[in-house]
Amino acid sequence: MPLPIINSIASWILKKRIHQMELFLKYPHEVQEELMCNLLKSAENTVIGKKYDFSSIKNYETFSERVPVSTYEDLEPLIEETRKGAQNVLWNTPIKWFAKSSGTTNAKSKFIPVSSEALENCHYKASKDLLCLYLNNNENSQLFTGKSLRLGGSKQLYEDNNTFFGDLSAILIDNMPIWAEFSSTPSNKVSLMGDWETKLPAIINETIQENVTSLAGVPSWMMVLLNKTLETTGKQNLLDIWPNAEVYFHGGVSFEPYREQYKKLFPKDNFSYYEIYNASEGFFAIQDLNNSNELLLMLDYGIFYEFIPMETFGTTNQKAIPLHQVELNKNYAVVITTNSGLWRYLIGDTVRFTSIDPFRIVVTGRTKHHINVFGEELMVENTDKALAKTCNELGCEVIDYTVAPIFMKDKEKGAHEWIIEFKTLPSNIEGFAALLDKNLQTVNSDYEAKRYNNMTLNPLKVNVARTNLFYDWLKENDKLGGQHKIPRLSNERKHLEELLKMQLMHI
Repeated sequence: MPLPIINSIASWILKKRIHQMELFLKYPHEVQEELMCNLLKSAENTVIGKKYDFSSIKNYETFSERVPVSTYEDLEPLIEETRKGAQNVLWNTPIKWFAKSSGTTNAKSKFIPVSSEALENCHYKASKDLLCLYLNNNENSQLFTGKSLRLGGSKQLYEDNNTFFGDLSAILIDNMPIWAEFSSTPSNKVSLMGDWETKLPAIINETIQENVTSLAGVPSWMMVLLNKTLETTGKQNLLDIWPNAEVYFHGGVSFEPYREQYKKLFPKDNFSYYEIYNASEGFFAIQDLNNSNELLLMLDYGIFYEFIPMETFGTTNQKAIPLHQVELNKNYAVVITTNSGLWRYLIGDTVRFTSIDPFRIVVTGRTKHHINVFGEELMVENTDKALAKTCNELGCEVIDYTVAPIFMKDKEKGAHEWIIEFKTLPSNIEGFAALLDKNLQTVNSDYEAKRYNNMTLNPLKVNVARTNLFYDWLKENDKLGGQHKIPRLSNERKHLEELLKMQLMHI
């Protein structure tokens, strides 16, 4: 079948989904309430369902009072039972897939259960919805005349007690529908290669031969791949290799520090960037408008949402609220209940609602990835914005960064210490640090108050990282590959000290 006809048919099928989305757009609370009841009904005869008597829970109030908010550590004993072959523990259908995730701040591996319902009605459904929303906003798209360059994790699947674990991307590739495999590059064999440094040239070797019309992956790792592709081919930009490329679907880390660099890689005005918000635990939100940083919260993926205001998070006053009680422009920790058996589970992310009709969000950071040592409530969203603004004003480019506090000692005031790896260095690092400090104050009033006349905090300190420092740190910690991320902010100095020590060792 000719490619233009395939493109037309695919577009027609995907656009039909827009009408189904109208249900949760029009009746968000009813859709979520019904979903919660269906999840409880499905799991009422499981181990956890009997423990909390799911069969007698008929409304959100009872659900929130009876079932506690949980962390991975809380659910780990039940997850381990399931990994050893026990079924009907957390969910009523067999769980044989586990997405292995080390998290960003904890070396301990997590094994997130992935049911067949989650694969089909969440992850794959979301992949189709992403294309659907993009095509709905770009009528002249030729997306399906070529292939999507996907960059996932770097771990193959492992079997244990007749269950399988690995990166979520490996699980998705292993169960991938034929339509998705047909339209993707590199091949499954290359995508599932375990060693990142062997995998990188293999991806380049396969993809430069293809007609790539879209790309998907984490911005930091995709940047490594794309720069290496230019180096290998000797081309000036990526449109010289893939002239029909029209959109990059990105997620995992904020795009702001990388936006200007991508514009240079794909130098055409109508090239699009679409953000997604997904994790091992589920697929949550998709950018539904062109040229927007807001993500539409997807309410019919088998995930029931609750939110904890960050102002009370971790205190005795902590209380989760349902979707209909959220307010605009407040930071919330996300709590999910899923069709894989995660019950009132804290995923560790923070979001802010930019719209409540429909419900749109921006991801602001991680519950563990903020700095509040001095009452400054600094979020990743703040540092990403301030850094992007500073780089734009001074004409420099950043590869990676992390920030930690300098603790007060004796009579010395506190401060924030940054280590930044630049692609293009600023002409004056002291001037860069001063402007970054100023921009940070403009995006965070609490930081501004603490910096006023140096009353609580001294000016921030910037260390310039040597080339490949963050890459080497990830390699040292066995975290190379498409799904691992640099921890941006921390209330303690562990990561920063490791990086500074590694920096000194190579001088």
